[in-house]
Amino acid sequence: MQGPLAGTLVLDMTRALAGPHAAMMLGDLGARVIKIETPTGDDSRGWGPPFLGEGEERESTYFMSANRNKESITLNLKTEDDKDVLRRLVKRADVLMENFRVGVLDRLGFSVEELHRLNPGLVILSITGFGHDGPEASRAGYDQIAQGEAGLMSITGSEEPTKVGVPIADLLAGMNGAYGTVAALYERERTGKGRVVRTSLIASVVGVHAFQGTRWTVAGEVPGLSGAHHPSIAPYGLFHTQTAPIQLSCGSESLWTAFAAALDLDATDPRFATNGDRVAHRDELIAIIEEKFATAPAEHWLELLSAAGLPSGKVRTIDEVYEWEQARSQGLVIEVDHATKGRLTLPGPVIRLDDQPYAGSRETNIAPPTLGQHNESVRRWLDETEE
Repeated sequence: MQGPLAGTLVLDMTRALAGPHAAMMLGDLGARVIKIETPTGDDSRGWGPPFLGEGEERESTYFMSANRNKESITLNLKTEDDKDVLRRLVKRADVLMENFRVGVLDRLGFSVEELHRLNPGLVILSITGFGHDGPEASRAGYDQIAQGEAGLMSITGSEEPTKVGVPIADLLAGMNGAYGTVAALYERERTGKGRVVRTSLIASVVGVHAFQGTRWTVAGEVPGLSGAHHPSIAPYGLFHTQTAPIQLSCGSESLWTAFAAALDLDATDPRFATNGDRVAHRDELIAIIEEKFATAPAEHWLELLSAAGLPSGKVRTIDEVYEWEQARSQGLVIEVDHATKGRLTLPGPVIRLDDQPYAGSRETNIAPPTLGQHNESVRRWLDETEE
């Protein structure tokens, strides 16, 4: 085991995506992550198609996206024997992650007070849908609901509110949970005490409103659907060519001047002289650019824009991304050996340390586990460490 979190034990009691993603991030950095599942398994094990295999042997590709570098054990916390296994694990753990609805762990006998009685240094990550308190704390949290409730869908799309193509509220909550957990572990080095780290799906979405948020809080403007173009910068967005769409960004006046020269446009045209002018006359500018772009294929324009120093790029499909040499050079595609499915290709960790040629902190990544794959080995380890 390698990495900055080597020697850290994480109990992942979460399911679906937000919590599992947080735990996976710590696993990528070298932590030992034990995923604690009900006897029927994480909900996402049943989310498909697509699946690999058939019947009881099938594995969900959705589950595989958030559970690399983990072990799996099954516990029925309605039985005293399995509750005792959890207590033994808690005493040895550094982190416990949960995303139950508010009050569920308390009813199972594992309140924050009880967990810290068992292990005063335990860092507890709690991820909820709408926050652990407030008038709507009891609501169940699902990604698309949070995208709508937290305003993201109101600014996404062209003709009607549209969700992001990945469960971004879940993923952001997982990322926020992971960095909050690492901060609490760092604090524990000074205090010796653990604490509860809390985040939620709505907090994570509101937290990335960025300039769209201050458009309202500072300027009093209510943002609307922005489609494929930036609401505050022009030209910045997706444009159609003779063969395929491309994207470009003129994020400064010098870039606008270079772009205008490359396309033989008048950079001093009063309609487009400043970014404010271009935003005000965006539709006219888009029409002029697309008329130009319609005369040649995408490759021609990408070469021309690149030569002029303009930020630009193609719109790749998912399969093209995983075949892209630049993505592979960053360790974003990994190979793992699955317990029942053999060699698999997965998306890889996103952090590289020093100059290592692989992403994450491990020379060898661990495949997402089958349900209860490590029941015996984890219990054996508990027995051995207690002896």
